Amino acid sequence: MSSHDAAPPAPPRRNPCCLCWCCCCSCSWNEERRRAWRASRESRLQPLPSCEVCATPTPTPEEVRSWAQSFDKLMHSPAGRSVFREFLRTEYSEENMLFWLACEELKAEANQHVVDEKARLIYEDYVSILSPKEVSLDSRVREGINKKMQEPSAHTFDDAQLQIYTLMHRDSYPRFLSSPAYRALLLQGASQSSSEA
Repeated sequence: MSSHDAAPPAPPRRNPCCLCWCCCCSCSWNEERRRAWRASRESRLQPLPSCEVCATPTPTPEEVRSWAQSFDKLMHSPAGRSVFREFLRTEYSEENMLFWLACEELKAEANQHVVDEKARLIYEDYVSILSPKEVSLDSRVREGINKKMQEPSAHTFDDAQLQIYTLMHRDSYPRFLSSPAYRALLLQGASQSSSEA
């Protein structure tokens, strides 16, 4: 076989990076991860359990208007959290609210055995890079959680919870306020007020 007959060299292949949390590179590992993530998101689009819907009180028109005053007012309102969570589902970012709620539940726990179990579940569901519901955390916060998971406490995820709260506040909240769902609630409240007058 002569040197002319030799096959051209194959282009260099990228090695899949197994510790890439930022998903900024286009390696094969990230492509597979993105496909799995999209598939899991599509399969999770199912209605909220009916117990959550019926347990949430109907907001008053004043309460609905107060949600536009501050993100804190929205998040401190059970009805507001429920409506905002529905909005996040439409944006495929419901895991942010679920993570925040799980952290709130963890902070209220006093039994260390239960804290250990809940912290492990939160880590597996929302922090692990293998989870389809992984929330977007920076590397500093992620490293801090990894250290704290050796001896979890009710405050293991405080930095991560604040980061996700800030993300929802800056990113999703403004879009929520201009969404058709929120405007419909405002109109509904306005029509109730005028019919009562």
